[in-house]
Amino acid sequence: MGLFRRGPKRDPREVVRDAEFSFFSEREGGVFRSQVRQAFAEQGLEVTAYAGVVTDAAGRQFGLGNLAAVCHRDRRGERGWPVLIRDHVGKVLRTMDGPQPLEILSEDEIRACLYPRVVAQETLPASLSFRYGREPAPGLREVLALDLPEAVQMLGEDALSDLGEVAELRIRALNNLRALPVEGHETVRRGDGTTFEVVLGDSFFTASRVLVLGELVPRITGTPLAPDGALVALPFRHQLAFHRIHDAQVIPALQAMAQFAAAGYEDAAGAISPRVFWWRRGVMTPLSEPDGDGLRVVLDGEFRQLLERLVQDED
Repeated sequence: MGLFRRGPKRDPREVVRDAEFSFFSEREGGVFRSQVRQAFAEQGLEVTAYAGVVTDAAGRQFGLGNLAAVCHRDRRGERGWPVLIRDHVGKVLRTMDGPQPLEILSEDEIRACLYPRVVAQETLPASLSFRYGREPAPGLREVLALDLPEAVQMLGEDALSDLGEVAELRIRALNNLRALPVEGHETVRRGDGTTFEVVLGDSFFTASRVLVLGELVPRITGTPLAPDGALVALPFRHQLAFHRIHDAQVIPALQAMAQFAAAGYEDAAGAISPRVFWWRRGVMTPLSEPDGDGLRVVLDGEFRQLLERLVQDED
């Protein structure tokens, strides 16, 4: 999974865009939904397609946002969509119609595949099922999830009540997260000398490794974090970017990572946040935010004092 790659041949941006998924043209959106309907029909299920969801006769809804983003980002372009869509629909239906994991897995098996997952607050259901989740930063929520062979299942309060105390389950989940292999790592180097690191992986919990950043950074770089912490960005579930704060290079790194995070967040499957955060002893403070079609850096008083100290240290 690389950071920079040539995109597939697609309709030009000048043509009329799809009303729901602006990364598609109107024509591409029609092709996408037609292929989704066909994939469900091949599984014996007739669905009605709307802008962002399809529904079946029983009233079940299947969201299209993540699948649309996966198709959009696939390097093969439209010719790769049928396989992606059929695979996705098959997994969704097997997960929904098959035996539920909490009913067939032993307690040890459940704990072995339990992980903490950081998600955008807005992607969670409006119910109170996930109110137990910590808020690692504004707009983000940490919930517990099962990493299953064909799906990742987030667990609500009702499911957790039969498994034990949330605090104890979280400890086990964090230990599982620490044990994950590092699938990929790239160093982004810019012309002005600015660098930051990006951890990549197919795991749905790659970005969630921000929860164990203090242990991950020396594993990646060979050097532990200084007391000033790091800049971090988690644009979508398969990427985590960080820059160790140790000198005034943090200033251009913040600008570079703000652009990186905003670009990675746009149209991504499993989008989490377009912001850059200051991570220090596990606390995450937002340092950038969307501003119309662009973004702006927002510095709180304490971080501003940190920058002034680092600049003075280099004088």
